[in-house]
Formats: sequence, structure tokens, C-alpha cells
Amino acid sequence: MRGMRAARFRVLRLGILLPLWLVPMLGLVVRPAPAGAVEAARRVVSLNPSLTAILLALGARDVLVGVDDFSLRQHPTLAGLPTVGGLYNPSLEALVALHPDLVVLVPSAEQRAFRQRAAALHLPLLSFNPVGFEDVLASISRLGAQVGRETQARARVAAIRRVQAKLEAATRGRPRVRVVLVLQRDPTFVVGRGSFVDDMLRSVGAVNLAAGQGGPYPRVTREWLIAAQPQVLLDAAHGSEPATDYWSRWPSIPAVAQHRVVALPKGVATLPGPDLDVALRTLARAVQGPGLLE
Repeated sequence: MRGMRAARFRVLRLGILLPLWLVPMLGLVVRPAPAGAVEAARRVVSLNPSLTAILLALGARDVLVGVDDFSLRQHPTLAGLPTVGGLYNPSLEALVALHPDLVVLVPSAEQRAFRQRAAALHLPLLSFNPVGFEDVLASISRLGAQVGRETQARARVAAIRRVQAKLEAATRGRPRVRVVLVLQRDPTFVVGRGSFVDDMLRSVGAVNLAAGQGGPYPRVTREWLIAAQPQVLLDAAHGSEPATDYWSRWPSIPAVAQHRVVALPKGVATLPGPDLDVALRTLARAVQGPGLLE
């Protein structure tokens, strides 16, 4: 039992580092966006770092009156803003004290009791579900509409789509590169089928070897990874040991033998936020080498 609890904690910690990725696997219901015109919110509390990042990118810092602890640590521009607790244990009392007219979140099973209490108090909760690439773009558009930044949201989505289209055109006809993207080393969690990262890997000419492993973020064995024989190994784990040193223990992996183990910048390619154009370029350089779009 102790081992099971430890493993579960590591998965949840992964969710904190990569904002609530595993939520869609829990069968949670996300409410649809309200129909018709939306009156711009003026007092917003964000309970998720990816949503906070979107609001900041859209120039909506002025409407934020509170955030989760993780968002505050990630964004220096939020210094001094009140926090309402962690991703999984926000304080309802702190939230109510901020008098928000909109609370945005990516729901988790751990928040279920909190959300039920907040709904009973008629707090204006709005849920987002940024799983696939199109889901993230829809979140940018929807959140922009909620805070009166529709123009900025359209521009951000258009910029992302332009980069995606250029990369898909540039890699068309090229041999597909066999890739594994590691999110956590021990135990080993990787990007599987169905996530926005999986979608981006296809856009940059990669074959995601873990696509058949079950779910967007499956746990795999070290033996599976070695047998998969990736040509490029992307490491987003950010462990205490550099990626090239860590993976050098398994020289039979082609990516190791050919010096194509790439440490991804923290959060750049793995945050379902507003900078997917930067993420696409980062993945393209890692998979195809520099100069693809230059």
C-alpha cells in the first residue's frame, strides 16, 4: 500500500508540473461554454497555471484578483497577488473573500468536494479541458471571450496555426523520425496518444512510439523504452542528473548512441498554454535539427 501511495503521489506531482494533464482520464464532466454574448469578467481567479498563462499572454493581468500557489511561483509578474491555495486544495474561504465574478479551472478529482461547495454558494465556476491541440486553442479563444480579449485571442490562435501549417508543409515527404518523449524518468511516464504534445509531434514529422501504450500519458517500463529503439529521445523530466548523463546508461538505444537525447526547456513544450507556436518550433528543432523554418 505504501508503494501504491508513493506512485500515485508522483503521478499527481507530474500533474502539477504539467498542469492537470491526467484529469481527462478521471471521467470528470466539463461544462460547455455558455451560449450567446459574454459580458467581460472584471474580477477573475485562476486555479490552473496553464489558464493563468493564457490570461497573461492575452494582456488580461489587470482582471486577475487571485491565483493558485503554483501560478504565483511560475510568473514573477503576479507578485503581490493573493493566492487561494494549491491546485488540488484551494481554499474556498480565500476564494470567496476575493469576490470574483469568474473562477476558471481545470477540474481534478481532488477538487471535487471544493467544487461542490463552491457550486452550492453559486460561485461562477468555468471549467476548461485542454487535452488535445485543438482543445488548447479552444481554451485560448474561450478564455479570451470571457475577459474581453477576443481580438488578442484570435491573434494568438492564428499565430500558432501559422507555425503548425509551416512545419507540416516543411516536413511533408520527409522520413518520419521515431521519437519517445519522457515526462518522468522513474517510474517512467511518457507522452502517449491523444494529448496536445502527441498532436504537435505529428506536426513536426515525428512518429510517437508510445502512441499505442494506452492513454495520453502512459507509464512504461524501461525494457519497453529500450526495445522501442527511438531515434530521438526527448526528456522533459528535469531530474537532478542531466538528460544525456542519465540516458547514457542504455547505449543500445539509438538516440543515445547517436547523441540525439534532447533535454526540453522546462514547460516550453509541455504546458497546454498560449505558446504552442514556441513549443512547435522547439520540438521541430529537437526532432528535425536546426534550420527547418529558417
